[in-house]
Amino acid sequence: MASDPDARPTLAHRSVSNIRAGGQSSARDSTSGAPHTPLRPLSTSAFGSPSSARAEEEIIVIELGCRKLRVGFAGDSTPKRIVAFDSEHDKRAGDYRAWEPGYEHDWRKRTAGKAWGSDHELCQLDVRGQDLGLVGDKLERVLRDTFTRYLLVDSKPRRISLVLPPAAPLPILSSTLSTLFRNFQIPTISLLSSPVMATFAAGVRSGLVVDIGWNETVVTAVYEFREVQTWRTVRAGKKLLEETQNFLVNALQGRTAESQAEEASTPKDIVSFEECEEVATRMLWCKKSEKTPKQSNTEQLPTLHEADESDTPDPAEDATPTPIRLSSCKPSKTIQVPFSQLAEPCETTFFETRYAPACFDDHELPLHLLIYRGLLQLPLDVRAMCMSRIIFSGGCSNIIGLRGRIFDEVSLLAQEKGWEPIQGKGADAYRNNPKLKRNPSRQTKEGSIPTISQTDPSGASGRGGLNVDEVEEHIRQEKNYRTPVQGVLRAIDTLGPWCGASMATQLKVPALAVIERDIWLQQGVNGASRPNEVDVQAQQKAQRQSMGTGGLIRGQGNQATNWTLGVWGAV
Repeated sequence: MASDPDARPTLAHRSVSNIRAGGQSSARDSTSGAPHTPLRPLSTSAFGSPSSARAEEEIIVIELGCRKLRVGFAGDSTPKRIVAFDSEHDKRAGDYRAWEPGYEHDWRKRTAGKAWGSDHELCQLDVRGQDLGLVGDKLERVLRDTFTRYLLVDSKPRRISLVLPPAAPLPILSSTLSTLFRNFQIPTISLLSSPVMATFAAGVRSGLVVDIGWNETVVTAVYEFREVQTWRTVRAGKKLLEETQNFLVNALQGRTAESQAEEASTPKDIVSFEECEEVATRMLWCKKSEKTPKQSNTEQLPTLHEADESDTPDPAEDATPTPIRLSSCKPSKTIQVPFSQLAEPCETTFFETRYAPACFDDHELPLHLLIYRGLLQLPLDVRAMCMSRIIFSGGCSNIIGLRGRIFDEVSLLAQEKGWEPIQGKGADAYRNNPKLKRNPSRQTKEGSIPTISQTDPSGASGRGGLNVDEVEEHIRQEKNYRTPVQGVLRAIDTLGPWCGASMATQLKVPALAVIERDIWLQQGVNGASRPNEVDVQAQQKAQRQSMGTGGLIRGQGNQATNWTLGVWGAV
């Protein structure tokens, strides 16, 4: 049989079908050369977008406050959005009154019959007469706008870590959880405490958290990530703005503080809330303490002050006039206030040095006195750890000089009065009575306590002294181990509760309370507030292991009947 001399053999790698099918096509397909769909299926896990897998891992962290809301993803250093509530959030769609002429000067009509500053609050601690449905609607509107425009997330369900103060009212918590579960299809919500998260963000396990917030200042002692005790006072941001308003009204009308104290109250329709907040944020400052506490650290060299190097006057005596433009009053006016007088609202709000400590109730103590009495009530070992880790947080803590003034006042109280919980003339006479003092030289052999001297780790040990683990000492030297600081007053910085919650959630730290959506929709808040359904032992165990390794606490065992809200569901 003769062959065609022009015919050439067909190469396998020249076939289009082999190229498309990856060399797995049959001989019949290779000869035909017709294009066709590959036989092997494409794997979506290998070639598809992994956004669906990431959506299940993304956890949204929300810090809820009376005036601000912080929202972001777990693991981020800063929140994606910080929302400050104001009157603009109460507008309906299509409300264009803000562009009408004279709208800015009609704020008296809009605030008539309302509490001063209520338009700038999401909720109040006093829930009597408060519209909880309106609170949920405000929260839903802000979160929906944040998820769509700032977080850029879709409608897939995501878990949420909610950071709350421990004193959050139960009705407010119930309205918040119902809004999240019903309107956003959240599967689980983890509740985290603000003081514990502020301590976690400071890099310590214990501390005294001083949260200078809007409605009140809360001092919380945290020991090993557990809240030991809490104290509070009404001297906070709201009272500071009221004092700022009185200060501006007195400057407008040319009155002094003494003449103002004689009157009943200052009218709220002279200066607007926005201008008072602007002046308090930008211009107020805090004076230094009149007495300087003694430095306990002897390693530091004394500071040398030379009069020729700086000619800057003392801020407390600086009489330089500072212009303040007030456009909300009728007519608009610019007042000239001495710079030294801009510290009076802070002095009156947070310290009130004009009165004796016995003149104050328990809920209105000055900040330095509240911190000192709080440390006195703590156990000795807890106090030694907390006093060396004083943490300031809250919006009002950013006022210039306030944190240093509080710390100096607490140091002076500790140096003058010591750490004796019982004080007074009788207690001083008892301590100074020489007949009641014990003689340290009178010790019997039966009652004497033997002392053990620690020997050198490099030498022989076991007979004359205490046994020393050489391996442990070597590990401590390699890791540069240091004894934790305690028993000394010291202040440290923190990144804030939101950053602490972001790190804790990213590290999968167990939460104290985790609420499932199905359980909440079935039982509501009453399912966790019944005393017979709260497992106290399990709750204490969760608090002891709150910062251990592992994932978020999920439904286990009979959690459907014994679930709790932690410290927020106490009845």
